[in-house]
Amino acid sequence: MNFSKVKLVVSDMDGTLLNPKSEVSERFLNQFIHLKKKNIHFVAASGRQYQSILEKLHTIKDDISIIAENGGMMKHDNKEHILLTLSLENRLKAIEMLRKINNTYIVLCGRKSAYLETSNSDFISKFSKYYSEYKIVDDLTTVDDDDFLKIAVYHFESSEKHIFPHINELKNNMQIIVSGQNWLDISHANANKAYALSMLQKELGITKEETMVFGDYNNDLQMLELAHFSYAMENAHDDVKKIARFKTKSNAEEGVEVILEQLINYKT
Repeated sequence: MNFSKVKLVVSDMDGTLLNPKSEVSERFLNQFIHLKKKNIHFVAASGRQYQSILEKLHTIKDDISIIAENGGMMKHDNKEHILLTLSLENRLKAIEMLRKINNTYIVLCGRKSAYLETSNSDFISKFSKYYSEYKIVDDLTTVDDDDFLKIAVYHFESSEKHIFPHINELKNNMQIIVSGQNWLDISHANANKAYALSMLQKELGITKEETMVFGDYNNDLQMLELAHFSYAMENAHDDVKKIARFKTKSNAEEGVEVILEQLINYKT
């Protein structure tokens, strides 16, 4: 594999860079030092909350770019950029529709905090793995003192099976992405990881041929198309495996690190 042109490495977090325990490996943190020395810029691109990504990558946070909330916001060169937010009209319409779906948990994702209107302990246990800043409120439709980047929706069995078919009407004005086995995200019609990444590529003057991307789920599809070196994890959704040019091992087997090791050695 000819990695000589690679200048930008982009990785999803859950199911990709993070292991099944939601941890960043010491191996990656050591590899990051070598990437930086070789002037290869690293981007964490996730559906996660911005603050949650910072917690996971706090030791290198000042030297990387972050795409959070599936492209709703981006941090680059230590500056935060709110990219695309949900209008009040669209937020209210989505929340009203989602409330009618049984066993569905709604998270209103703001820049300052996430907001939820349930105190279900089982859900909060799952939810808090992805959101470090959150508030429980009486009514999501009355929250207004924030920039709202997306609505994340959770189903304990399958978001694709139990939520996605019931919200087709929202597709006319918003983007709906199944972002995991249990999660579904509703965002501004133009908001996705690829939108943010394309802005970053343009700012850095980096081309598709100079970009490497790792992903595992449907919210990575458009982002993978922006990289010549596009990798699907072994544990990836079938749609991702069809789009990606290459495959690597699962996140449990440090699939990202396996390829980064090859990149670092090639660039020696």
